Amino acid sequence: RRHVLEASQQLTEIINSETSTESSEPSREEEPADEEESVLHCLWVDKFTPRRYVELLSDDYTNRCLLKWLKLWDTVVFGKEKVVKKPKPSTEAHPPFHQPKEQQNKWKTKVQLTEEILEAELDQHKRPKYKVALLCGPPGLGKTTLAHVIAKHAGYNAVEMNASDDRSPDVFKTRIEAATQMKSVLGANEKPNCLIIDEIDGAPAASINVLLNIISRKDVEGEAAAGAGRRRRREGGLLLRPIICICNDQ
Repeated sequence: RRHVLEASQQLTEIINSETSTESSEPSREEEPADEEESVLHCLWVDKFTPRRYVELLSDDYTNRCLLKWLKLWDTVVFGKEKVVKKPKPSTEAHPPFHQPKEQQNKWKTKVQLTEEILEAELDQHKRPKYKVALLCGPPGLGKTTLAHVIAKHAGYNAVEMNASDDRSPDVFKTRIEAATQMKSVLGANEKPNCLIIDEIDGAPAASINVLLNIISRKDVEGEAAAGAGRRRRREGGLLLRPIICICNDQ
């Protein structure tokens, strides 16, 4: 124990001497110095967390698929037209996977299923076929980090909420609608929100039903009845923002 204490004391003196010499040097820019000081006092998980898409260490296929899905919202959110890819005749004539007929008819691989989702046509409101993405996996895999980095990369303002915290379905509904429908009043050039719901597997069944009702809302055109109009106003509008859900247990 005495040897350990002596060694730790020597290391502390060395570190203090190095920091004192660094601080004695004149700093040319004030902003980087302030950033370095804030980095020194933050947790390691915050200091080394990925800030950009290229810094992600998670599965590259998953990262690209989630980014492609998020870019499908560009038409309705940013007003950009979807780029239509021309099918390659070589891939249609020679399928890349040589599988038995039974498996081709009954089951599809993860790659085939994902490509169908990402290449699907937009609905009448120019939204993707699937309105919600679900990231599942054990803790520490980087699901929340991936969601935040990709939302920022695609031009969104990431809004995170924890489904297990808001046990009341009414509160859950209010928070979802506030994040997906209300516009920011802080500035004219505010980024649109991308809602990230963490621990969705901890939410009660009533909250899940609220989320499903929000996703499956349809703007029925041509309804002139006053009762129908009041009902639509009470229920809220269409879901026009992407939602990413995160869970440990699928």
